[in-house]
Amino acid sequence: MSSNVQQYSANEIQVLEGLEAVRKRPGMYIGSTGPKGLHHLVYEIVDNSIDEALAGYCSNIEVIIHKDNSITVVDNGRGIPVDIHPKLNKPAVEVVFTVLHAGGKFGGGGYKVSGGLHGVGASVVNALSEWLEVRVRRNGKEYYQKYERGRVLCDLKEVGDAESTGTTVSFKPDAEIFEELEYDYDTLAQRFRELAFLNKGISITLKDEREEKEEKFHYEGGIKEFVKYLNRNKEVLSEEPIYVEGVKDDVIVEIAMQYNDSYNENIFSFANNIHTPEGGTHVSGFKTALTKVINDYARKYGFLKENDKNLAGEDTREGLTAVISVKITNPQFEGQTKTKLGNTEVRSVVDTIVGDKVAAF
Repeated sequence: MSSNVQQYSANEIQVLEGLEAVRKRPGMYIGSTGPKGLHHLVYEIVDNSIDEALAGYCSNIEVIIHKDNSITVVDNGRGIPVDIHPKLNKPAVEVVFTVLHAGGKFGGGGYKVSGGLHGVGASVVNALSEWLEVRVRRNGKEYYQKYERGRVLCDLKEVGDAESTGTTVSFKPDAEIFEELEYDYDTLAQRFRELAFLNKGISITLKDEREEKEEKFHYEGGIKEFVKYLNRNKEVLSEEPIYVEGVKDDVIVEIAMQYNDSYNENIFSFANNIHTPEGGTHVSGFKTALTKVINDYARKYGFLKENDKNLAGEDTREGLTAVISVKITNPQFEGQTKTKLGNTEVRSVVDTIVGDKVAAF
């Protein structure tokens, strides 16, 4: 034992520089190196375009799956900044793709609401790609830079004039990292349909060059159309979903709900466009308010008599399909995979808004 102790010295403490940590432990950043992690790379880049849309600067996003399973994402946002970062003395776009925890999402003037939380999205995709190219259209010019497994291959250069603004990112996932490299069209389509429902008015086009397939997702009705879509094969109890929206303490709440004749409860919750399958404070607030409103109404109009017990929460949600979407400045998710929302203040905000608006309905 004493010889083991002697061997364990400062030399054994490794420090992973830059993006090495991502390549060494990819699961920490993208969940897995299986199909889920592979598709997560695309979502990370698309989410950056969605953040531009939330800020009011982007209306079109195009995603192309190429024949070799490389991916291109094009948006018409402002274009990632290309000026020199004051602290790091590199172009801002290079910082975004090569430095962990760098992004416009930590306060200041970047993004008020964003799905990106840790500023690791673009740099993680870069680290886990065999190659990545970025083209930025900004200030009337087009700029280009290429990377290989996270390392810069060439300095950012001006390659021509540009009439529009926006960013184009192309990348090929690294075979050294991922178990398989085949993208599934339906998996991507489902996520983009979801994003288009959650951000009414935005257009997301998915093209698959492997099969000459193309689909455009665009919903002016937002999550109301989402609920109708989820209930499309069911017998619904009201033609139009109940729709509730409100803003309180900088939390934007949007909820659409519709009952059908089944016994199942289907609640889909999102925080800053990120699906939270384990729910969280936004879902608790919704459930509490809905149960209270229905019980209050039932008492007021005599559906529940004096000696009757209140309806339980699960009774009020039987046959309910609901979509809950909140947008907040500083979301607190549990874990990097972000499956549950933890912000305590959101519970009371959702409770209040749902309580008032559903009671009015």
